[in-house]
Amino acid sequence: MAAVSLAVFAWFRHTLGATMVDMLVYRAEGGAVVRGEDLYAMRLPGWDLPATYPPFAALLFVPSTWFDVSTLRVLVMLLNYALLATAVHLSLELAGRPGRHRAAVVVLATGLGIWLEPVFTTFRYGQVNLGILCLVLWDLTRPDRDRRKGLGIGLAAAVKITPGLFAVYLLLTGRVRAALVSAGAFLAAGLTGWAVLPDASYGFWTGYLWDPGRVGSPVLVDNQSLRGAVCRLLDAGDPGLVGLVAPALAGTLGLGVAVTAGRSARVLCRADAWGAVCAALTALLVSPISWTHHWVWCVPLIALLASEAGSRVRQVLFGLTVLVFLSHAMWRVPFSMRWGRGVAWYWQLPGAVYPSIAIAVLAVLGVRLYRARRQAVDGTGTGGGAGAPVAAGPEPGGSGHAGGPAGTTSGRPSRVPQGRSEPV
Repeated sequence: MAAVSLAVFAWFRHTLGATMVDMLVYRAEGGAVVRGEDLYAMRLPGWDLPATYPPFAALLFVPSTWFDVSTLRVLVMLLNYALLATAVHLSLELAGRPGRHRAAVVVLATGLGIWLEPVFTTFRYGQVNLGILCLVLWDLTRPDRDRRKGLGIGLAAAVKITPGLFAVYLLLTGRVRAALVSAGAFLAAGLTGWAVLPDASYGFWTGYLWDPGRVGSPVLVDNQSLRGAVCRLLDAGDPGLVGLVAPALAGTLGLGVAVTAGRSARVLCRADAWGAVCAALTALLVSPISWTHHWVWCVPLIALLASEAGSRVRQVLFGLTVLVFLSHAMWRVPFSMRWGRGVAWYWQLPGAVYPSIAIAVLAVLGVRLYRARRQAVDGTGTGGGAGAPVAAGPEPGGSGHAGGPAGTTSGRPSRVPQGRSEPV
């Protein structure tokens, strides 16, 4: 099934004529570094697209100049296949799924996952999103006692700034050393870029970083951030105060849910996994620009929902989430409206389907956390009387929480209270 799916995708991509334009931008950035040209004055010929990543990222793109465009397209496609398989494997690890049949699941999910819109678009544009995802997931699946934990997040933030929110998540959930490692890796990468490209670094960190218009217009339908949704709803390129308040509220509530989940291992199954995924959804909501291909975090979200699809309600949420990311809904908006202006009311939801599902997941988990903590305080459902503790560790194969091995909480053996078959 995986082989057939990938073969159909390869045929479809060939007939579609995917240009992998973002790969071309990366190659142009690497070329500007090699030739000593002004990195941020560069424009990709024929597309007029500028460099938008930090100077450190441009250094990483230098090897792309060693190959002609046709060869590079093949290499990037193969690399993204490998990264997708790695992301699936790490997502299952994050969700605490046992290793039985892991290889078969990874192969099948890789073959079918190619049709998820964020993954499909990442391949089509030749984007780096799957690499960023793997760096962060590698970090999040390390035990807290691992001294390298935080390194991947710091490097990911040095390429794209938004993964830096995971360092905040680590800090607020008590993983101070990992948060400091993230900050240190980010700083070291930034200083490396500054040492090699001082003028470009000064321009980026003092000016270009703070100009979201350089990345693209936020009103475009392929911008699936909350700000983009508000722009289209108000039919305005600049949504004003509403465009500031809505992401601020979403960021505060989303990070609150993420941190609460991450600190709720005693009452919530897969607590750290839920916290990490909620942190990712929050980052995507609050970023001024979150293109559809940035939402590759649908891979660990779907893996997590699949791991918990035991009840009818959770099965519905799982099926709805898969359907949303397979639907390519925003591209079904009429072409005349895809530029974001004059979007009819009945196209608003399809045009903002990713922020909608993200808010729904955060709301459902928030309610679930509230009920779980309420039960822990009241002792309801525990069989141990009022005030009885509710403890729950990850399922076998999980990475544990707060430094403990799988099946522990903060190094202490977890225990499911009498009368409760599994954690909330």
